[in-house]
Amino acid sequence: MLFNLSNFTNPSYLIQILLSIPVVLFSLSFHECAHAYAAHKLGDDTAKNMGRLTLNPFKHLDPFGAVAMLLVGIGWAKPVPIMTRNFKHPKSGMVISAAAGPLSNLILSVIGVLLYVPFEWFLGSKNAFTSAVSLFLFLFHYMNLALAIFNLIPVPPLDGSRVLFGFLPDRIYFGVMKYEQFIRIGFLMLILILNYFDISIIGWVCRPISNGMIWLILRLPIFSVI
Repeated sequence: MLFNLSNFTNPSYLIQILLSIPVVLFSLSFHECAHAYAAHKLGDDTAKNMGRLTLNPFKHLDPFGAVAMLLVGIGWAKPVPIMTRNFKHPKSGMVISAAAGPLSNLILSVIGVLLYVPFEWFLGSKNAFTSAVSLFLFLFHYMNLALAIFNLIPVPPLDGSRVLFGFLPDRIYFGVMKYEQFIRIGFLMLILILNYFDISIIGWVCRPISNGMIWLILRLPIFSVI
């Protein structure tokens, strides 16, 4: 979903934006809550004590990240604070806590596609209401898939950079993380430049995966006998 001012004259685009709002609110909140829950189970209650172990979107949302998710198709929330010194095994604790966010979105994406395919098959084009529900389910599936893939990019401050922590020597990892602020700014600028030229690398990755997931579900016996 690439931002283009001309899209706002298109009713279908506006409907897509409206249907995407609850998806963004829930998905980003679920992602951050997963981080907090994993850290809590591993012994770090920092996020829990700050009220981040919740699905309340107002506790998690970064306004700029939420708007970017709606307009560009990729976004983020306020990072959940994690103190690795509270883990029995700091490196593995960080890896598991960081991976919990993208994994939670992948699970939501699978749930979304499992609901979308049969709904679209049986009811999707019956009327305007069922078409809207079908689109909502697809957006729920696709946007969560995009969130999972985007957050696994090993670039600060994304979760992939924290997962990388478990596989790099401390000297190299912390040497790179000294420049986290500059890397973050450069990465955001790259996203904006790619968006300006209507280039969606995440879309290139997501589309074949999404199509593959839909293809697999359509191979289930229930669809072959109808």
